[in-house]
Amino acid sequence: MNTHFSHVGTPVVPSSPTTLDTWLDLLEIRHVRQVDLGLERVGRVRECLGIRFDCPVITVGGTNGKGSTCSMLESILLQAGYRVGLYIKPHFLKFNERARVGGESTSDEKLMASFVAVEAARGEVSLSYFEFTTLAIMHLLQHERLDVVILEVGLGGRLDAVNVIDADVAIVTSIDIDHTEYLGDTREKIGAEKAGIFRTGKVAICSDPLPPASLVRHAETIGADLWLLGRDFNYSGDKQQWNFSGRGLRRNALSYPSLRGANQLLNASAALAALEALRMQLPVSAQEVRTGLVTVELPGRFQVLPGRPTIVLDVAHNPHAAATLAQNFDNMGFHPYTHAVFGIMQDKDIDGVIAHMKGRVDHWYVTDLPSSRAAPAQLLREKLLAAGIVASEEDDAECTIRVFSSPEKAFADARNHAGENDRIAVFGSFLTVAGAMSARSAELH
Repeated sequence: MNTHFSHVGTPVVPSSPTTLDTWLDLLEIRHVRQVDLGLERVGRVRECLGIRFDCPVITVGGTNGKGSTCSMLESILLQAGYRVGLYIKPHFLKFNERARVGGESTSDEKLMASFVAVEAARGEVSLSYFEFTTLAIMHLLQHERLDVVILEVGLGGRLDAVNVIDADVAIVTSIDIDHTEYLGDTREKIGAEKAGIFRTGKVAICSDPLPPASLVRHAETIGADLWLLGRDFNYSGDKQQWNFSGRGLRRNALSYPSLRGANQLLNASAALAALEALRMQLPVSAQEVRTGLVTVELPGRFQVLPGRPTIVLDVAHNPHAAATLAQNFDNMGFHPYTHAVFGIMQDKDIDGVIAHMKGRVDHWYVTDLPSSRAAPAQLLREKLLAAGIVASEEDDAECTIRVFSSPEKAFADARNHAGENDRIAVFGSFLTVAGAMSARSAELH
């Protein structure tokens, strides 16, 4: 890009990109480090942009369950008639999925206007793709006259770009080993990082059944109002319905969330605890909670597609999420064979993910992904074999491992081999699920 400098040292971009895709392509290559933790640069640009929210703000962090919790909050609050702004990530098919207003993805035009604003405000400050787009979406939401803002935190907490905003309620959903190169290699170290989104005197919710001592200690040290599962809020239920009890509020005879999976009541309980904490500013009726839970949608989280064979899309990309996926498999009906399309990033605990899934998959379709961070499909094949999976490439073998250059090709082959009563699981990375989604979308249109 031909950038020159004005006499005051501020970069002047001769011509801004004219489409959202060209903006995103530019942001991908401009900042050397994909992950560049720290709030100093983001904080400076945020001050220049004057980003402030005049309505309640909820931030949601954690290892797994963030997206589900955000979506349940959004769905319930929309049912209650509030104008809701949501920042959620990553996206599957279009970047616009990350910025939602009133339950709808925002337009290219609004996003580009905020990109231009961030570009003008950043001066000589270099921002990563994630930092730049986070600031742009917060700038966009600031100008939408919202009743409530929900912001999903990225991989960390304390040093994540979202954490330049002081939330009225901060939720940490779960703490498990992931992103060890940035966050540490124990739950205690990771818990301390996640707890960095808590604020003095504000509500801090943790729905992990076994919160690390570091998280509790940090909340108490800074004087946050800590709500813990099992102490300050809880849930119970039978096969038909479930109940939530908070500090001073009970919600009985609730419908199960439409999001499937073993951990969704933990996520729903965190969402209801947040709504209890904000009940004076954002009152919500029991019926609005019920309807919001029944109608919530979130792609790629144990998403079972209609039709046969059964197709399950799940972004499980760490051992904790893979264990949940395996448990969800066990709760499904019988399928003669399970086919798995599997692609994952190289910095993940691949062996830990395989350990949870290997007894539940008959046929593996391992794939390269369109990212420099992705584990090569051939490496995945070697890891499956090293995990004790005895496989062949013969079509009639009881267990097979096949290697593909893209998730679209892997998914197509799985479709070709699966019987109508079989199950196909697509998991391991957002990019794996996105590839299957785009292939299916092309099929349907």
